[in-house]
Amino acid sequence: MEAIHEVDVLVVGSGAGALTAAFTAADAGANVLVVEKAAKFGGTSATSGGGIWIPNSADARAQGHADDPQEALDYIKALIGDDVPEVKLEAYVDNAHRMLSYMEERSELRYTAYAYADYHMDVAGARNGWRTHDPIPLMADSLGEDFWRMEPPHTLTLTFGRFTWTMEEAKLLLTMSPGAKPLLFKLMLKYMCDLPWRFKTKRSRRLTGGNALVGRLKLSLDKKGVPIWLDAPMTSLLNGKGGVTGATVERNGKRIEIHARKGVILASGGFDHDAALRTKYSPKPASADWSAGVPSNTGDGLKAGMAAGAATGLMDSAWWGPGFMLEGEDRARIMFVERALPSSIIVNQAGKRYMNEAASYHVAGGEMHRCNNAEAPTVPSWFVFDARYRSKYMLGPMMAGKPSADSRIPEPMRKILKKADTIEGLAAQMGVEPNAFAATVARFNEAAIRGEDPDFGRGQSAYDRHYGDASVTPNPTLAPIERGPFYAIAIYPCDLGTNGGLQTDEKARVLAEDGKPIAGLYAVGNVSAAAMGRTYPGAGATLGPAMTFGWIAARDIMRVND
Repeated sequence: MEAIHEVDVLVVGSGAGALTAAFTAADAGANVLVVEKAAKFGGTSATSGGGIWIPNSADARAQGHADDPQEALDYIKALIGDDVPEVKLEAYVDNAHRMLSYMEERSELRYTAYAYADYHMDVAGARNGWRTHDPIPLMADSLGEDFWRMEPPHTLTLTFGRFTWTMEEAKLLLTMSPGAKPLLFKLMLKYMCDLPWRFKTKRSRRLTGGNALVGRLKLSLDKKGVPIWLDAPMTSLLNGKGGVTGATVERNGKRIEIHARKGVILASGGFDHDAALRTKYSPKPASADWSAGVPSNTGDGLKAGMAAGAATGLMDSAWWGPGFMLEGEDRARIMFVERALPSSIIVNQAGKRYMNEAASYHVAGGEMHRCNNAEAPTVPSWFVFDARYRSKYMLGPMMAGKPSADSRIPEPMRKILKKADTIEGLAAQMGVEPNAFAATVARFNEAAIRGEDPDFGRGQSAYDRHYGDASVTPNPTLAPIERGPFYAIAIYPCDLGTNGGLQTDEKARVLAEDGKPIAGLYAVGNVSAAAMGRTYPGAGATLGPAMTFGWIAARDIMRVND
């Protein structure tokens, strides 16, 4: 053994759940160390939209949108079923808003409730907004050198590859609803005129989403003196007579034995990019290339927990979303918004629709798996749109523009783009039966003119309409596909990360195969079996539970009582 290091609490990983846990433990007086495998901190949390799903928050109440906790609990219970014990769901609803209030009172974390509808508005207890919360923007220079050490935003969250947006701004810009063009001009002007910062980097100084979340958490840890070791992968857990006592970590070419006097919190992400684990557990077909999570998510915490005797659950589950991959990029691009916009559909390889394209990304991605069969494969499917869509909306790195400007589409996007002057010609390029595809488009068009979708009910729910184009009536998600040229790209059941993992209880304690807690070991976030089961109740239902159970875990370790 090269070295021994001692702390009270060891946190493995540096995403939102990890940093929330680290701050909470430090705030209770613990000597805390955070270790991160990657060269940058923040994980997938930093690259994400940064939203959190928190029922009955103080901010929502202050804005006049008080929530009924029992309704929230009934809502997630109806969605999740028996996949998660009720006591764990109760712990989440009871503590999520308390966690947020605690963090906003004691740390640099700042959020605002937003009018973002829950994803399943047809389920009792769903609300038309104010459970999802958006992080308040942060100026990058407040982070100093840590700005360069933090994971940058995912490419899909950047406009022109340079600046990001808040949830409200994203809704306007991506749907090109009234007010979008003035907002885009304003954001571009502010970006271009920030001349001192422009000399340093092409990235904007105004951080939003996951960068604002993780940046604020890092500032909070700095005030508590909590270090983050980068390039320091955990290789195994240390086991003593009383349970887990620490972990071994590799750093600067040395193997370090870290003794954790009070406990270890695993928050190291899922197994998104571990090909062997994806092949073993994920629905088929499966590929590690189809994940939008950071490439360092290879299941290290999961494997260490299993070696320590932990039980696992939901291993076939992930945060699904239709998406595509581009040459030269190291992770997938999820289609959060594009599917809900008018003059577009998704068809299988038989040229037929099979889903409500405007449903939540998790539902839509799940349908790609559920509906896949040999007669009409849905992996991959085709995202189809026309010249009207092309001229008004963004799709990946392809900015809105007339078909005459197609030569200026970035080369990686052009490589996956199919284009033809007729529907039948597009069918030939897609490899689908022309008559069946033409019939699908004709049926869709006939109903879309009336703002209806008799087959799948697209645009009926408040969530569907959230990312529709408000200038299109009577249904903001529907318009015919009728203006040539016509386009298509192949899409796959991608994911934001796997969410099956170590089984935990309502205190985030890792459970052994016999159902008893493994002393000294906790797990939060995607390394654990998701508190939301196989479902996605609303925007932020990944980070909200990660942070809440990180807070719960730290308080349990430190024996903090109300």
